Amino acid sequence: MLDDFFARALIAGMGLALVTGPMGCFIVWRRLAYFGETIAHSALLGVALAILMDAHLAIGVFAMASLVVVIMFYLERLDRMPVDTLLGILSHSGLALGLVVLSFLPPMRLDLHGLLFGDILAVSRDDIALIWIGGAVALGLLWWIWRALLAATVNVDLAAVAGLHPERARLVFGMLLAAVIAAAIEIVGVLLIVALLIIPAATARRLSPTPEIMAGLAAIVGVAAVFGGLFSSAQLDTPTGPSIVVAALVLFALTRISFAGRRRNP
Repeated sequence: MLDDFFARALIAGMGLALVTGPMGCFIVWRRLAYFGETIAHSALLGVALAILMDAHLAIGVFAMASLVVVIMFYLERLDRMPVDTLLGILSHSGLALGLVVLSFLPPMRLDLHGLLFGDILAVSRDDIALIWIGGAVALGLLWWIWRALLAATVNVDLAAVAGLHPERARLVFGMLLAAVIAAAIEIVGVLLIVALLIIPAATARRLSPTPEIMAGLAAIVGVAAVFGGLFSSAQLDTPTGPSIVVAALVLFALTRISFAGRRRNP
């Protein structure tokens, strides 16, 4: 089955959705959508550095995204600068630096469209192994810091008093987010991975009585979006990465309409 490009795309997309769903819940709960975008924008600089060092793109993206996470946490604690201001500086600076570095590289065939919007139909067996093995490790680490992150979402001070080390949990979560974006850059691209992190979690939020159920539902919605986006892309001949995000958006709209209808008709 792995010899078929469409089957490889399905398997890779499912693996990614199972990870982005639970992680996206914390992005939604803590209103960190711009945090994910900041890391995603810095990925372009990681791509440029990976090309310079003749390394795998995912390695360059992860290294740069991790550096941005560390810088953000350091500056946040040092200067007490508003988080949205700090994220704006890092986001646009990383994107601009990436474009500048790419302009100095020797002329080459570089698929910027693929880097920005992804090409899930081109994933290889190695990509699938990276997504599923890395995803299992990421989910294991997320389970390890789950309680601390959840407590910090409610009250950081109480989480610290309880000995849950919320700052450490936040840093680990940032690194996990960097790893997921690095693995996803060739699947849904730099600009669309944030949407895949946010939309399924936002869809599951109104349907979930507990955080754990929301994480599970977000993963299911993500998988459904991957299936819907891939099959609609095949039928309509549309770009695959954006089609997945559009499918996620349709699911979000349907749940919102259904929820609004139930409120009007108790």
